[in-house]
Amino acid sequence: MMKLTRRTLLAAGLALTGALSVFAGPASADEIKVAVAANFTEPAKQIAALFKEKTGHEAVLSFGSSGQFYTQITQDAPFVIMLSADDERPKKLVADGLAVPESRFTYAIGKLALWSKTDGYVKGEETLKANAFAKISIANPAAAPYGAAAIETMKALNLYDTLQPKIVQGNSIAQAYQFVDTGNAELGFVALSQIANAGGSRWLVPQNLYTPILQDAVLLKKGADNAAAKAFLDFLTGPEARAVIEKFGYALATAG
Repeated sequence: MMKLTRRTLLAAGLALTGALSVFAGPASADEIKVAVAANFTEPAKQIAALFKEKTGHEAVLSFGSSGQFYTQITQDAPFVIMLSADDERPKKLVADGLAVPESRFTYAIGKLALWSKTDGYVKGEETLKANAFAKISIANPAAAPYGAAAIETMKALNLYDTLQPKIVQGNSIAQAYQFVDTGNAELGFVALSQIANAGGSRWLVPQNLYTPILQDAVLLKKGADNAAAKAFLDFLTGPEARAVIEKFGYALATAG
C-alpha cells in the first residue's frame, strides 16, 4: 500500500487541477466572429471589450456595409452574429433560412447627420440649398442604409436632382466619412455616431425626412448552438452596452 506523503498529495492535487482546467477551459472562454455595420464601429469595439472583461469570451469584429455582409453570409462566411445597419438584411437572412428567427431584435436606431470638418460651414438645410460646394459624400444607397437615408433626405427637400451631379459615393458609411475627413468632399451625410467626438460643423437631420434607421442584430444559424454568441446578444441588450450605444448618439428601441 502506497504511503500518502505530503509530496504525493501535492502531486495528486496538481494533477486534478490540471484535469479540471482542461475541461473548464473551452467552456469558460470562446471566440466568436461578428459582422458589424461600419457605422457601429466604435460602439462595437467598446462593447466587445466590456463583454470580454465580463465573460472572458472574445468577439472578433469585422466592419463593412450591411449589403456586403449579407452577400458574404449567403456565401457561407464564418460569422455567427450580424449587427446590421438596417432591419431589411436580418429579415432576409431569416427568410433565407440562414438566421434564427426569434433572435432578431433592434439594438439601436441610427441618426443621420450632415457634417463638414470646417467650423461654421454646415448651417442646416440652408447649406444644401445654397449649393456652394463641389462635392458631397454619401454611402452607397444600395449597400448602406445611411446612404439610402441621405437620398431620401435630399428628395424630401426637393434637392436631389440639383445635388446629384456633386455626389461622391463610398462603399460604406465609413468611406463616406473618410471622403469628408480627407478633404475629398467639403461635406457629407454620415452617421451621427461617427462624429460623436469630431470637430467641425454638423446638422442633425430631422428624422421626419427619412425612414427610421432600425439597426437589427440577428443570430446566424452557424451560431445557433454557440453559448458565447448567445451571451453576446444578451449582453448587447444589457445596461452596460445600452449606455455605450446611447453615448454614441443612437436612440434605443423600446424594451420588449
